[in-house]
Amino acid sequence: MIDLSTINLNRLTTFVAVVEAGSLTAAAERLGLVKSMVSKHMQLLEQEIGVGLLLRSTRKLSLTEAGRTFYEASRQLLQAAEQAIEQARSGRDTLRGTLRVASPIDYGLIVVSPLLTQLRARYPELKIDLTCGDHIIDLIAEGIDVTVRLGKLADSGHMAARVDTLVRWLVASPDFIARHGMPATPDALPQLPYVSLSVLAQPTQFSLTDRAGNQVDVRMQNTVFSSNTAYATRAAALSGDGVLRATVFSVKDDVAAGRLVRLLPEWSLAESDIHAVYPATAHVPQKVRVFIDALKAATAG
Repeated sequence: MIDLSTINLNRLTTFVAVVEAGSLTAAAERLGLVKSMVSKHMQLLEQEIGVGLLLRSTRKLSLTEAGRTFYEASRQLLQAAEQAIEQARSGRDTLRGTLRVASPIDYGLIVVSPLLTQLRARYPELKIDLTCGDHIIDLIAEGIDVTVRLGKLADSGHMAARVDTLVRWLVASPDFIARHGMPATPDALPQLPYVSLSVLAQPTQFSLTDRAGNQVDVRMQNTVFSSNTAYATRAAALSGDGVLRATVFSVKDDVAAGRLVRLLPEWSLAESDIHAVYPATAHVPQKVRVFIDALKAATAG
């Protein structure tokens, strides 16, 4: 049996940071240490366990086969330690540490950021690190506690909690309607100028269903503006460029204020779900549970 007293377990934190950051320099910045100290920790760790973990070259740093196995075990050990501490604190009235959240840009700015500010007011010792981007976040590689994903989830080993329904409307500006007229049926849509969100699986195709259950497939044929960010497409629609298929949370205030008008309100676009996704674990960290519960409460109704 290995005598753990001969091994400095604190070096596991440094080792995991080196692997996830991709270099000694990046790990040093993350940990607030000088590079030489990080390098020394790695050398001592390899000496203590008697196994080479890292392959160093002038161009890159990589793991040995033993290093890959040791990284997974170290990451799980550190995660278990963090969870044990949080579980022990679960009866406390406050949260500490850093909550790392990722979200699509528009949802992050409109929904998540204000919510996190409210959590900070409730838990002043909690720090927030919010990453907004419209790409799929690798939770493990990027050290994210929880991410918000819109629409259908891809298969993964992560856990997911549904927090809301994702609803979209067709909208256009009053100026656009004045120039092109208000479409009376789905058949009037395809030839209208269209603003496309390019990151959607089918940016120019969608189905509409009326209250009687009749469904019509629509293919927009005149895309005049396309972008990979929802904020840019909303700006284009507000400027009168074309019809936009938009999430309700991003345009409901514009519709209420008359800056945008909902088209064909008697027809509905297919709905999907909004999920909070987090790494699979036996014990969900308290800070993640608090965030998910707050997000559900904020979007209820």
